[in-house]
Amino acid sequence: MTVIKYIFWTLYRIWFYILVIIPIVLLFPVLLISISKESWYPFFFKLARFWAKFILIGMGFNYSFKKEQIPEKAKSYMFIANHTSMIDIMLMLISVKNPFVFVGKKELAKIPLFGFFYKRTCILVDRSSAKSRQAVFLRAQRRLESGLSICIFPEGGVPEEHIELDEFKDGAFRLAINHQIPIVPLTFADNKKRFSYTFFSGGPGRMRVKIHKFLSTKGLTIDDTKSLNKESRTVILNQLREYNK
Repeated sequence: MTVIKYIFWTLYRIWFYILVIIPIVLLFPVLLISISKESWYPFFFKLARFWAKFILIGMGFNYSFKKEQIPEKAKSYMFIANHTSMIDIMLMLISVKNPFVFVGKKELAKIPLFGFFYKRTCILVDRSSAKSRQAVFLRAQRRLESGLSICIFPEGGVPEEHIELDEFKDGAFRLAINHQIPIVPLTFADNKKRFSYTFFSGGPGRMRVKIHKFLSTKGLTIDDTKSLNKESRTVILNQLREYNK
């Protein structure tokens, strides 16, 4: 039985990468056109949502949403969520209809084919470089001014398996305060169980998403960054504990 499980987990991981690649290959010419102009990003975002749904359905995930508040069209937001899995990117894409740009680690740009589009559509950051972190603010500002939203996983990476929720970095909250846009916390309840970074683990099943009531930044200043950080983390942590009861 154990041998069968290891075979399943190995094939399941391989199947994931096949699902990632298939839509990119089939839609490659259209994807190239969609990223040729920054103003066409909303069209690229629709294609990305299709790609994400294709992967999640193909992996056998049944996702469900609970929404305390729904983002309005043509408004900019800062979307944040807990980070435990490669699937987080796909689940975020189908959870939110407002076109947003990911702020993510530059290492993902090395992934063949996926990385080609990732580095051309996302805001890449080298967290070990102060200069890179500063450049993120400038690029994010341009995207926000064009009417898009931003998505950041504020833990700054995927924590070790035993950590329920890591401490949040301040970048997302400073950016939201600077632009006076609401924080939209999302809790992903099952991603670690479904498809964690532990190779021999995971499997099909439910994926629950909670979109929480937005946290306003109206009238806040940079001095409020830590308190907004703490409030956001508390919202997600409490929901995780509620799910895990």
